[in-house]
Amino acid sequence: MSALRCGLGWDSHRIAAGRPLILGGIHIPSDFGLEGHSDADILLHAITDAVLGALALGDIGMHFPDTDPRWKGAGSAQFLQHALQLAADRGYSVVNVDTTVILEKPKLKDYRQQIREAVAATMALSIDLVSVKFKTAEKVGPVGEGRSAEAQAIVLLQATR
Repeated sequence: MSALRCGLGWDSHRIAAGRPLILGGIHIPSDFGLEGHSDADILLHAITDAVLGALALGDIGMHFPDTDPRWKGAGSAQFLQHALQLAADRGYSVVNVDTTVILEKPKLKDYRQQIREAVAATMALSIDLVSVKFKTAEKVGPVGEGRSAEAQAIVLLQATR
């Protein structure tokens, strides 16, 4: 059993009118949201994939397939909590998480603290162990053209036993 394990997560969803924009479990005021089978929270999806990747347990789609009606409209915090339980069951805890959300609009800086607090609470971590950064794609590609949004996450796990 390795003392440290690192995982990388990434998620992308199309922008969709009439859907809520949810990042890190927080509703962000916007005239659009993200298309998806669940709540389409790209930030929590990327963190979930990072935890699963660190454990070499596949990706979010393997654990929560979008073909399963149980996950229609589901809150993504339960996906992350599942991954964290898998880590705990294998003797690992989270050291820290570093994330980036890439979205042209709306500007997210005013929601950073609220999102960090929500992610920290979901992960049972101190807020100083949760980094949330925001970037635009400088009008390049599908994100820059306002057609999609992305999130990236890196999670470091440590052995607890």
